Amino acid sequence: MARLSRLGFLAIAVVFHLIYIYSIFSIYFVSPIVHGMREFRVETQEAPAKRLVLFVGDGLRADKAFQSFPDPSPLNNDSAAAKEPRPLAPFLRSRVLSHGTFGVSNTRVPTESRPGHVALIAGLYEDVSAVTTGWKLNPVNFDSVFNRSRHTWSWGSPDILAMFKEGAVPGRIDADMYGAEAEDFTQDALQLDIWVFDKVKKLFEDAETNDTLDAELRQDKNVFFLHLLGLDTTGHAYRPYSREYLHNIQVVDKGVQEITELIEEFYGDGETAFVFTADHGMSDWGSHGDGHPDNTRTPLIVWGSGVAPPVISSSGVAEGHEDGFSSDWGLDQVQRNDVSQADIAALMAYLAGLAFPVNSVGELPLAYLQGDSKTKAEALLVNAKEILEMYRIKEEEKKSKELRYKPFPGLGDEEHSVEHRIAQIRQLIDNENADTAIQQSKELIQLGLEGIRYLQTYDWLFLRTLVTAGYLGWIAFAITTVIDLHVLQGETETLRSVPSMIAFSSVLVALYSVLFIQQSSWIYYAYAFFPVMFWEEVFARRAALEKGKEALFGYMSSSWDVVLLVLKSLAFLSLLEALVQSYFHREVFTVCYLLASAWPALYGSKFVKQNAILVATWAMSCSFMSVFTLLPANKVEDLSLILLGGSLMVAVGILYLLFEKSILANSGSTKDELASPSADGLSRTILGLQIGLVVLAMVVTKSSITSIQAREGLPLGTQVIGWAVLVASLTVPFLHGLRPNSHYIHRLAVIFLAFAPSFIILTISYEGLFYFAFFMCLFSWIRLEHHIYSYTTSQSSRAESSSMENSNPLKPALASAANRLASLKSGNYRALTLTDARISLFFLFFLQSAFFSTGNIASVSSFSLDAVYRLVPVFDPFSQGALLIWKLMVPFAIVSANLGILNRRLGVAPSALFMVVMAVGDVMTLNFFYMVKDEGSWLDIGTTISHFVIASLLGVFVAGLESVSEVIVSGVKFEGDKKAEQSEKAQNGAINGTPNGKPDVKT
Repeated sequence: MARLSRLGFLAIAVVFHLIYIYSIFSIYFVSPIVHGMREFRVETQEAPAKRLVLFVGDGLRADKAFQSFPDPSPLNNDSAAAKEPRPLAPFLRSRVLSHGTFGVSNTRVPTESRPGHVALIAGLYEDVSAVTTGWKLNPVNFDSVFNRSRHTWSWGSPDILAMFKEGAVPGRIDADMYGAEAEDFTQDALQLDIWVFDKVKKLFEDAETNDTLDAELRQDKNVFFLHLLGLDTTGHAYRPYSREYLHNIQVVDKGVQEITELIEEFYGDGETAFVFTADHGMSDWGSHGDGHPDNTRTPLIVWGSGVAPPVISSSGVAEGHEDGFSSDWGLDQVQRNDVSQADIAALMAYLAGLAFPVNSVGELPLAYLQGDSKTKAEALLVNAKEILEMYRIKEEEKKSKELRYKPFPGLGDEEHSVEHRIAQIRQLIDNENADTAIQQSKELIQLGLEGIRYLQTYDWLFLRTLVTAGYLGWIAFAITTVIDLHVLQGETETLRSVPSMIAFSSVLVALYSVLFIQQSSWIYYAYAFFPVMFWEEVFARRAALEKGKEALFGYMSSSWDVVLLVLKSLAFLSLLEALVQSYFHREVFTVCYLLASAWPALYGSKFVKQNAILVATWAMSCSFMSVFTLLPANKVEDLSLILLGGSLMVAVGILYLLFEKSILANSGSTKDELASPSADGLSRTILGLQIGLVVLAMVVTKSSITSIQAREGLPLGTQVIGWAVLVASLTVPFLHGLRPNSHYIHRLAVIFLAFAPSFIILTISYEGLFYFAFFMCLFSWIRLEHHIYSYTTSQSSRAESSSMENSNPLKPALASAANRLASLKSGNYRALTLTDARISLFFLFFLQSAFFSTGNIASVSSFSLDAVYRLVPVFDPFSQGALLIWKLMVPFAIVSANLGILNRRLGVAPSALFMVVMAVGDVMTLNFFYMVKDEGSWLDIGTTISHFVIASLLGVFVAGLESVSEVIVSGVKFEGDKKAEQSEKAQNGAINGTPNGKPDVKT
């Protein structure tokens, strides 16, 4: 490969990281869906129920469904009676106490509507990668209870209903859906549920005059699905502890009662089974997605034909309440039967007499079934056959592809084969030994699931090895490239020979041959290609590594130098490990910021005294930043904090506007036209317009919050102005091009005011304060780094002239400074030194801080939709998600702008420090790759996925930010005052900054 250009390196970085991000889905989350299975149903003369009704209270937490609260109805008069706690769902509670069976349904991560409904209705835990397809109708072809029914009528949200309709047998499912505009988070969401209940009533009313419809409704194996989205919408808008959410539970309970009575009256045969549950829960801050128990525990109440009556304990606490979760429900005397969410699909299929969905992994919960042990044993055996059929198909598929297949031990030999085990269970049932048969069927189901998992993880070792080699290869390749381009500046030759090319090519051919024989996915070929390519490049450029070692470590002449280097390396790796731990404990950033505040003291008291104000500003800004990670990640809307943050932004703008000339003059001279009245006036006018937009953002945000909190919805005028301010804040800064000012402080002020409205309109609490503190910290950092550079450079010059280098305690720093001075003689950009590794590490630290200082991005549910309601009140996952992502990206743009300016001040090549960050950042990525879990608690699974994806994307972010930085800081120049420059040259013999890209050493 020819020597890479900057853009070539960035392109490889982006492609590599995007492909390797998918590796966890190829390894840990292979889709469980297979095709070609036979169907299985419980063969009985008459099904337990002729029809089934499924109610799903979207976003209903288990505890809120059963706890008692004061009457939240808006019609109550706050009387003493209304304040008395009472169950909010008396009808559903009556089903628990005297008509059916209840328990808690445990969902899996991600606790979102799509995977929740797929688990409920298909019995399938969709692989995580399927969720990335968004809200498409049916990107994965899975079977479902609806598809197995004679006919299904469904009502509710288009986000859910359409998915099951499009994937089913044509004409089998009717879906009556309201429009997406009805899902307005600022309006009363009760109407969504009332709409569903009214539609169901209308269907049965129409049947009285429509003989065809009446005949269809009276057939057996029909399913009715009521998707009740109101609770989810209300919970997002007002939180699940609000009166609105609790009142919505009352509305749902009343509607369920009315529909139950309507259906019982219509059929009059008592042969309808009813299931009430939820797809996921809701956190206290009004969100869901992760594995927090509030999100994973949902209610399950089943009653009607074929359902077992409640088991009441005459004394003490009944079974199922041992965890204490339901201690305040007043249901301790009723046996609680918890299930996994996928079990509900198997339960519904059995009750309605349908075949089990062929992709279902649910185990039939026998406690919910009415009947004797033999009936239950027969049903569970059929359930086991259905699961083992998936194992059979998966095993046949794996056998046909593997070179040397090793069967699953639990089902591998004749004595433990599926056929032998089923025959044993069949014999037990025939011999009236149903209890033993049930136990063995449960064991067989677990074996089947373990066998399916064995087949899904069959390729783990091979793929993990490839991916590890790829990441290690990338780190080595990136470091080698940085040394070649930015330390040695392309002076070494590539040592590529025919034997080495044959060796590496042979390895790649061997890997591809194995992948071809195993009919592997195309992406596996990419996993194999990158490590071979990277390591071949590293081997071919080994000369660069040898010379780079001399250039970077040539100053080392004593054991103390070695000890100091080891200590610095340990500190470097410790900070990287601290960043890994920060994904689990945000408080790590607090410690790091407090330690960083003392960092300038390492350069001695003389440096601190010379830069006392700057050092104090740095320490103060670090102290401010250390506070944010001690604050809760999940916030409640606070208008006073929003306005306080906005006020600080306005204050910064006004102060800069008033003292612009003196600020720029004190930091170094600018172009002569800055003093020109015309340029000065136009520039100040544009800055004033930016400040005005910040003020307007505060006004419109206050108006939006007031209207939404007053339950008045979002006024159209307020919404339009909000969008106008957001767009204008990002376009007005381009007007500065009419009168360009190339001073870096002016550019940073423009950038600060450009993004300020975004951090007002899209913030719900202290994020605006973070924006102010973060910008101040970054500004202090780049100035401090420049002053350190100038100080060590001048010290190096003096040390060389006085021959005192050997006795100087700053020897390593001075050696690096000497290398910088020497490198300036050979080109426009100086060579990198070991000192620049610290700058790159700071940059990486600030990137992580931008993620975690205002929230825990590793938790999906830390995203709050409160802010985006001010611009998009109607449910729209794409536009709302885009606004959330924009808010998250703003700090990255700020970090990149500051590093870009620092690059120029230090005379470093534009991409050099970014490349170092991309090299060391994947040390974290590899950590998280091996931390990914697909078993255990739902919280562990979701968190480890988030951690790996975030760490991986940093490589892509950095590549993108490098380009963003170039755009944002284009035109910024550093021109030292001529008199000061001449004075410094006379004193130090140093090379000061010039317009051609060399560093500005002026302090």
